[in-house]
Amino acid sequence: MLAPQEAAHAQATPGTESTTKDESVPAVVEQLAEAAEEASDEYEAKAVLHALSHTPGLTECAIAPDVLAKLLPDDEVVELPRLKRVNGGPVYRAAKRAFDVMACSCALVILAIPMGVIALKIKSESPGPVIYAQTRVGKGGRLFKVYKFRSMYTDAEARGAQWAAGEDPRVTPFGRKLRNSRLDEMPQFWNVVRGDMSLIGPRPERPVFHEAFRQRIDGWEQRLAVRPGITGLAQVEGGYELLPKEKALLDIDYIENRGFALDFSLIWRTLRTMATGEGAR
Repeated sequence: MLAPQEAAHAQATPGTESTTKDESVPAVVEQLAEAAEEASDEYEAKAVLHALSHTPGLTECAIAPDVLAKLLPDDEVVELPRLKRVNGGPVYRAAKRAFDVMACSCALVILAIPMGVIALKIKSESPGPVIYAQTRVGKGGRLFKVYKFRSMYTDAEARGAQWAAGEDPRVTPFGRKLRNSRLDEMPQFWNVVRGDMSLIGPRPERPVFHEAFRQRIDGWEQRLAVRPGITGLAQVEGGYELLPKEKALLDIDYIENRGFALDFSLIWRTLRTMATGEGAR
C-alpha cells in the first residue's frame, strides 16, 4: 500500500485527457473494491488496495467500507445554512496574509533544530517516511499537497481511507504525543508560506472525503470560500469527536465572523493546547 493516510497517494495529473475520459476506470475500481472485500487474509487485501490506489483517474485510495456509514449515519441529505458573508475586508485579508508569512517563516527557522530531533525520533520508532505529503482540497477547490510529520504506522490504511479518530490505534506511541501537542502539524508552516494555507481556517479535507461529503451534505463546499488553516474553530471546539456536518457548521461560523480578535483567540487557544496538552483534539 502507498504510505497510508500518512503518505503521498497516487495522484492523476489534473487536466489530462487520460484521467477524465477513461470510461474503464469505474469498472476497474468496482472490481478491485469487491476483491478487497473478499480477500482471504490481510496480505491479500493490502495487495488489492495497493492496485486500487494506483488505478489511473483516482486521487487516492477508496474510503474504508465501514467508515462512511459512521461519518454520515443518516440516509437523507443534510442541508447546511447558506453562507451569509465572507467576513473580513481588504485590510484584514492583507494583514492576515502578511502575518501568516512572517510568523511561519520565523517558525521554520527557529524550530529547525526541534523539528530535526522530532524527525530522528520518528525514524527510530517505526519504518517509513518522516514527513508525508497528502493531497487536500484548498480554497476554491484547488488541490495541493499538505505536509505533516508521520504519526501513524505505514500500514494505517491497509483497508482503505480512514477518518482520524481521537483514540486511533493506527497512531504510533510518539505519534500520539505529536498529535496531542499539535507538533505533527509543524511542516505545514511551509504550506502557509507557499500560500496553500493560512494559520487559521477550516481544515483542508482529502478529495475522496470531500466528494463523499459534498454529495450528502448540501453546502459542504462553502468551506472552500477561504484558505484552509492549520488550526481553526472546529479543531479548538470539537476536533476528532465532531461529525463532518458539525465541523462544517463551525467552519461556516468562522467564515462569517472571522477577524483579528477571533483569529488571535484561536491562535492563543491552540498554543495553550500545544503547551499543556489540555483540550487536544
